[in-house]
Amino acid sequence: MKDNNLKDFLNSKVVEYNQPSFIKDDPICIAHLFSKKQDIEIAAFFASIFAWGGRTTIINKSKELMQLMDMAPHQFIVSHSEIDLKKLLAFKHRTFNTTDLLYFMEFLKFHYSNHKSLETAFTKWMGNGDETIEQALIGFHNYFFSLEHVPGRTKKHIATPVKKSTCKRLNMFLRWMVRNDNTGVDFGIWQRIKPSQLICPIDLHVARIAKRFNLLHRKQIDWESAMELTAYLRTLDATDPVKYDFALFGLGAIEKYY
Repeated sequence: MKDNNLKDFLNSKVVEYNQPSFIKDDPICIAHLFSKKQDIEIAAFFASIFAWGGRTTIINKSKELMQLMDMAPHQFIVSHSEIDLKKLLAFKHRTFNTTDLLYFMEFLKFHYSNHKSLETAFTKWMGNGDETIEQALIGFHNYFFSLEHVPGRTKKHIATPVKKSTCKRLNMFLRWMVRNDNTGVDFGIWQRIKPSQLICPIDLHVARIAKRFNLLHRKQIDWESAMELTAYLRTLDATDPVKYDFALFGLGAIEKYY
């Protein structure tokens, strides 16, 4: 497919999937249960962290956790007591268990006790000249695990480019928080990261579609492949390259367009 035809095709798929009807079957629906900024951030964060495996299970487990926090996650996090935490002890999603959840709660309470938004947990590591969010992801990982007595097992749940991870789930979370095109899917409630700095979330489905259309040539699916794919997407739209995540994910995970 020629470049112009490919761009038109991908743009049409962005339009097809980037609309409110997409929300109900995607983990982003968890964040759409809320209107308070901090609740949206927390719901989106957990939904993205849980985002591996079937989407129905991801949504159900994310909703279960929100219900355990009385559908008021920010209030629960900043004001919970040891007794309140007992209701969380039975929660588990795949390899994410009670140990992991309790540390996540400890970090979020620490952060929100000092900051109004989770945005600063990412942006305070960025420089004025940063073209991408790479330093934000590295800084967030280091900050997240900066508290005392970090469980070793929990480190696998927060990715970092330093370890060559694609950081798919965090990139998806940041897309949700940063992009704002008034279609009703992504929230755009963060202002200090530009859509142009985002990195496209990449998993097996997205990688297969990207390789089919020669958008990605790197064999290994890692941080460099995420950067390579995003660099190509910037040639299609320099200001909002990650909008094509809708097209690539839709073609791969939903349409199986291999």
